[in-house]
Amino acid sequence: MRYAYAITAALLLGGTTLALTSHPTSVIAQTAQNEGMAAAAPRGAPVSFADMVERLQPAVVNISTKQRVQVQSQNPFAGTPFGSLFGGDDDGQPQTRQAQSLGSGFIISADGYIVTNNHVVAPGTQGAKVDSITVILPDRSEYPATLVGRDERSDLAVLKISAPRPLPFVKFGDSTRARVGDWVIAIGNPFGLGSTVTAGIISALHRSGLAGIERFIQTDASINQGNSGGPMFDMNGNVIGINSQILSPTGGNIGIGFAIPSEQAVPVIETLRRGESVKRGYLGIQISPLSDDAAEALGLPHNRGELVQGVEPGKGAESAGIKPGDVIVKVNNVEVTPDDTLSYIVANLPVNSTVPVELIRNGRRMTVQAKIGERPPEEELANFNQDSDQGMPEPNEETAKQASQQLLGLAVQPLTPTIARQLGLDAKISGLVIAAVDPSSDAAAKGLRRGDVILQANNRPVTTEAALGEAAQAAKQSGRNAVLLQVTRRGVPAALVAVRLRDQ
Repeated sequence: MRYAYAITAALLLGGTTLALTSHPTSVIAQTAQNEGMAAAAPRGAPVSFADMVERLQPAVVNISTKQRVQVQSQNPFAGTPFGSLFGGDDDGQPQTRQAQSLGSGFIISADGYIVTNNHVVAPGTQGAKVDSITVILPDRSEYPATLVGRDERSDLAVLKISAPRPLPFVKFGDSTRARVGDWVIAIGNPFGLGSTVTAGIISALHRSGLAGIERFIQTDASINQGNSGGPMFDMNGNVIGINSQILSPTGGNIGIGFAIPSEQAVPVIETLRRGESVKRGYLGIQISPLSDDAAEALGLPHNRGELVQGVEPGKGAESAGIKPGDVIVKVNNVEVTPDDTLSYIVANLPVNSTVPVELIRNGRRMTVQAKIGERPPEEELANFNQDSDQGMPEPNEETAKQASQQLLGLAVQPLTPTIARQLGLDAKISGLVIAAVDPSSDAAAKGLRRGDVILQANNRPVTTEAALGEAAQAAKQSGRNAVLLQVTRRGVPAALVAVRLRDQ
């Protein structure tokens, strides 16, 4: 619904006194403060974006989908004689409903190829089915669209429409030349309002950790729901990004939007346009950023390298001899940094190629040769957690006190085959089972809990309480404030957790 609000203004007159004299009244010329004013354009930007927008806007389209979604009955009287009085008697069975999604896109060729986000044309919920995709041009003409291809990881999709005339289109630019502070324009369909233009600057580059994209462009140009799939233009009118996500606690624009850079988008789009699937490199390892605590525990520089959490059997990393606890610092002679992440580097390597991987193990730098495999579908890579601490006795006052007295804030005991079976673990696993965790410790803050099993401390196996204590003391004496623990629990692959020492 739209509401119109009438605003009234009241003019209040306060008892002004006029002084009348017999002298002639002098006429004083009045000039409005803003009369004849023309603001100077910011350096590097035009006085107006109007001419540029006039040429670009015809190539930007709105995209809508119609979907069928199964929903549970909302009729509280379903299956009763009163069911038909409240929306029909459906016996409580799931009902099929129609849903609609709205987004944006842009034409990249005169014969009707269109780029958008995958999430604009993908089913909105599990079990939903997309019945049709419609593309609406700025002149309000509508065309049914065919899905040529889509790639979930990059969140990109290519559509095709057939029009009786050549269509206006735009070309891609080079996002690698973009700089923080450059002016950009975003065109899209926010909230279904229709073609809308916003302007701003590039706020940051190489934003990572969002979906599968490793190098988002961040902008303060207004991007809202419905802008997804629309283009981000530089001042030369070239597409340097595809608006994809927003960061917002309310769902509306707060000046933090993200676009997929053209350097990543173009190879994917060309592959999809040919009707092929996108292939990415894969090493077969679980990794995590090298946190400050982990770097300190291992005595390594910060913001360099990534930590190997686990190695998948039969993949390139295992064949190369890479192990959990290794820190990979270079791949194919490219240094691993927060900007050039390990997954980004590997994903862009040719499948079946063999590359050097430089890593640090127990303080020693070494290089191995690894064969790059093909990344499996995203659903195969999902981890399924089955957390449980069954079989562990409840912590008592003594174990809780013991945990509070330890450098790591942990009370542990040797893992026996019986306890391992009770915890749902392989009876052959050796290590220490956590009996209690001091709630004020860093271990508790990192998520360690009773029933977790410690396999290693600073890459050395630990099977006794004394061995764990020695590892903590050795870290303290060497001036390090954390210990890197390898921890596992039922249904979860072993993970490396850097735990800070308590102040004692």
